[in-house]
Amino acid sequence: MKKAAESFERLIEIMDDLRAQCPWDRKQTIQTLRSMTIEETYELADAITNEDWQNIKEELGDLLLHITFYAKIATEQNRFTLDEVIDGICNKLIVRHPHIYGDVKVQDDEDVKRNWEAIKMKEGKKSVMTGVPVALPALVKAMRIQEKAKQVGFEWRNKEDVWKKVEEEVGELEEAVAAGDANHIEEEFGDVLFSLVNYARFLRIDAEAALEKVNKKFLQRFGRIEQLAAEDGKQLTDMTLEEMDAIWNRIKHEKQHH
Repeated sequence: MKKAAESFERLIEIMDDLRAQCPWDRKQTIQTLRSMTIEETYELADAITNEDWQNIKEELGDLLLHITFYAKIATEQNRFTLDEVIDGICNKLIVRHPHIYGDVKVQDDEDVKRNWEAIKMKEGKKSVMTGVPVALPALVKAMRIQEKAKQVGFEWRNKEDVWKKVEEEVGELEEAVAAGDANHIEEEFGDVLFSLVNYARFLRIDAEAALEKVNKKFLQRFGRIEQLAAEDGKQLTDMTLEEMDAIWNRIKHEKQHH
């Protein structure tokens, strides 16, 4: 613990040096850092998807630097200090965990989450949905919205009912496609996605992570198609769909036998 505190102090000192002496670091504002922070967060997300611990460690360091950087700028502008950031999260954790730091009893993690929502409302939050970032990717946002609704009991009873809802939405999409109204098709397609994200939650699957794994699998297989085509001296642009499909099936077959 002492070691972590010493290392953190070292980072703060380096940040002070850079802000005072480095032309690039001196120029940064919260606005210029914003997009870089988003990028670093996605890099961390990639490392987590790959369970690449070496990279996770590195990306956490990058994010820790950003947190220190924002706090440094805030201190310069007399907005808040790094100590206040850290004390703020410490205090929030204690208030939000009355089952650890108070005398509240809980059965499981669902009780904990329900308590959180009740505490947040007591703190003056106007809506259960407050705190869902506008800029979240839509698939992640759908999951967060549904999770929040669940905390106040607005939730399906079982996964069978949710699957019926998926089928119902797919039927409505088919009707919209048959009718040919572009706006209606988009709306119904959105409903299908939203209901599938809901179903994923009932299966205890993270829809965003599941889709990302499929993206990666597709990219790997597609790269293999390009490689095999090149070995045959062909370009994909010169091949028929049937030829590409034949290679695709060969690759899928390879995977099953490894």
